[in-house]
Amino acid sequence: MGVIRTAPGEGIAARLGRIHGSLIEVVRELKPDVIVLEKLYSHYKHPATAILMGHARGVVCLVSGSERVPLASLPSTHVKKSVTGHGHASKEQIQRMVQNLLNLKSVPEPCDAADALAIAITYARTLKRGAKPSRDAAKQGMRS
Repeated sequence: MGVIRTAPGEGIAARLGRIHGSLIEVVRELKPDVIVLEKLYSHYKHPATAILMGHARGVVCLVSGSERVPLASLPSTHVKKSVTGHGHASKEQIQRMVQNLLNLKSVPEPCDAADALAIAITYARTLKRGAKPSRDAAKQGMRS
């Protein structure tokens, strides 16, 4: 696992550029079969955060399209329920369950890394149950 870090002082354009360049490198190096991300959720108390997350999510969608890697999108409550058994689990519960499921020596840090691993685990479990990823996954991800 890895984390792409940006500095708030860089400005939104530079930060999104860094995310884009880093994701392109990862996709070209690892050649994933699919990119899976969490569906966008917005809380009415934090609309600016949702907008900023939407910008970053848009970069992920752009990389998916430009590198021709299908995109799948999962609701956060589905991911939480899949990993912990509870659709409204806390960040700490997700971290502990991911640590347990992957037999890690310590909890994944930061908590966003644990969330990403939980999304991957949930998607892999979906495949194990026999659900085939749709060839239209990129289009589905863009609509969600």
